[in-house]
Amino acid sequence: MQDEQLNLCLKKHFPAENVADVRIIGKKVIVQIKNMAEDKAKAESLKKDLAQMFPQYKSSVIFITQNEVNVGVAQIEKWRINGVKKIIGVASGKGGVGKSTTAVNLALALADCGKRVALVDADIYGPSLPTMLGYEGMPLTTSDGENFSPFMEYGIQSVSIGSLIDRNTPLIWRGAKACGALEQLLTQTLWDNVDVLVIDMPPGTGDILITLSQHVDFAGIVIVSTPQDIALIDAIKGVNMFKKIGVPILGIVENMSYFLCPHCGEKIDIFSHNGAKQIAEKMGEVFLGAIPLDAEICAGSDNGAPIVAKSPDSPHTKAYRNIAENILRKI
Repeated sequence: MQDEQLNLCLKKHFPAENVADVRIIGKKVIVQIKNMAEDKAKAESLKKDLAQMFPQYKSSVIFITQNEVNVGVAQIEKWRINGVKKIIGVASGKGGVGKSTTAVNLALALADCGKRVALVDADIYGPSLPTMLGYEGMPLTTSDGENFSPFMEYGIQSVSIGSLIDRNTPLIWRGAKACGALEQLLTQTLWDNVDVLVIDMPPGTGDILITLSQHVDFAGIVIVSTPQDIALIDAIKGVNMFKKIGVPILGIVENMSYFLCPHCGEKIDIFSHNGAKQIAEKMGEVFLGAIPLDAEICAGSDNGAPIVAKSPDSPHTKAYRNIAENILRKI
């Protein structure tokens, strides 16, 4: 939709045959104009139209050469998240791939690596963090009526929109209101000297995820997928979306990768084999590691006892720690 609006705007100012190329790269729109002399009046008119069409940007128009116009957009103002050094997102192209379970156990694994870690549940329409960390039904507290005090469970700080509403109450919010709530959670929580803040992102590639990507200064994004082709297709879309808006990809995790037989220790490929690894290699991204499909991981998520905390010496925990170490090397 944004590309369509931009093209309509350009046609108003320049003949279609003179528009050589249009690209949205990070926080800039690059427009190449061919076979036309520099025209500052048209550039200024285009600037005004862009400001109305894309109010979130502060547009400016700069002629690079006679044949190229650079329609620059100033960097979107980042949300001020005090007390946090690095921020990473855990995302997926679709729901149902175990993204939230991965985010929780990854946060605990990062803490095991000696980092001060915090976790934010940004999956605003399906918050699960209170259940996974064992504070279901407990409200967020505030000491000054403005700022939230994070929960402290298993040695990590955390907040979730799920602590502000009843678990059975559906959130019927449009994007702007949902994004405002997330901004409050991130910027009005009293984070205490956090080395790494992990954000459990909403699934898909919708408005809330895009807003977070624009306003949060991410060190990078971890993409979670399962080995099935249908999940990998959506994972590819997720990687390409983050690349398009200029957010770095830390790598891809394959969740529910295999079943580890509890009797003989044999790895059994239930869905497929190395699908996420192959996609990562094909796209030039890092394969961060594989997590097995196991009833203990699922039960821990449901019972507020994540596997990394409950079974610190298990092979499943070692898999999460290996991924955490790979991420820390990248950030």
